[in-house]
Amino acid sequence: MKVNYKRYGLYLLRWQASTPLLAVVGILLASMGQWVAAIVANLIGGLIFFWVDQFIFTSQTLTAQWEVKENIACVDCGKVARGYRLVRSGDYDRTHDHEPEFRCEECSQKKSAELKERGVKIH
Repeated sequence: MKVNYKRYGLYLLRWQASTPLLAVVGILLASMGQWVAAIVANLIGGLIFFWVDQFIFTSQTLTAQWEVKENIACVDCGKVARGYRLVRSGDYDRTHDHEPEFRCEECSQKKSAELKERGVKIH
């Protein structure tokens, strides 16, 4: 399993942010009883952190999107093989490219290194 450390880091920060928020709600509602305060605090946390978690685990801005096709002619070397192209990663977006450029694995790795040198973050 490949770990996306950016998502993992954001999740850990989110987890830490939830603790003081839920503690404050629990303290404010303690007069209602410990169980009721805990239930209300968790409901409020769920209402807030559901949206944060949804962003962390589904956001396309946190991960690269690749397209893979079989039997393409590599745009760089002409070899017919499985082809790869980076569709989107951070500010790099070729989602609506009308003439997508597919590369064989070797040329794709070279192109990825070139993009990284230009500052494109490939996750």
